[in-house]
Amino acid sequence: MRIRFPLRDLMRAARWHRRLLAGVAAAAAVYFGLAALSPPPPPTVAVLAAARDLAGGAVPAGSDLRTLDLPTGAVPDGALRPGTDLTARVLSGPVRSGEPLTDARFLAPVSVPAGSLAYPFRIADADISALLRVGDHINLYAATSTPAESANLLARAVRVVALPSPRTTTTGALIVVATSPDVATRLAQATANSRITVALTPDTS
Repeated sequence: MRIRFPLRDLMRAARWHRRLLAGVAAAAAVYFGLAALSPPPPPTVAVLAAARDLAGGAVPAGSDLRTLDLPTGAVPDGALRPGTDLTARVLSGPVRSGEPLTDARFLAPVSVPAGSLAYPFRIADADISALLRVGDHINLYAATSTPAESANLLARAVRVVALPSPRTTTTGALIVVATSPDVATRLAQATANSRITVALTPDTS
């Protein structure tokens, strides 16, 4: 009959547990040692970025923007920070989704009277826009391709506040005017079915 030795079994179990604990302790030491040697994450700066693709001539609203955290060394010069007032600021060209916004992406600040808004619209004839200058006053007409129908006057003596580029013969040109919300609504409706054209008016300043 084999005699069991409880004390020997206990000592064997204790040695096994000591080896297990030693292995765990060694692994923990390696982990914390590597963590101590790893450099801390670089500091970041919050900047404004486009939340979606934006067209040139657009005036970005809240839903067009998002906050992007960039490493300090990757922040472009002139980057706009969250909270920057972009009221009446017009993009000078198209912007891709996720692109950080800088001051160079905008035309010079435009002056829009209280109660008005900066409204961008496109005309097919880029040569006409070449005759315009910021500050000019223009009449806006909605014309159709039907000869029997006359052009409808949409707005009278609205002020040009920006002329984004580029202007091409294939896509026409963007014009940004300061106008009332009602006129902006009529323009939006007219551009769906009509061709917008403009006529210079005498200086009303």
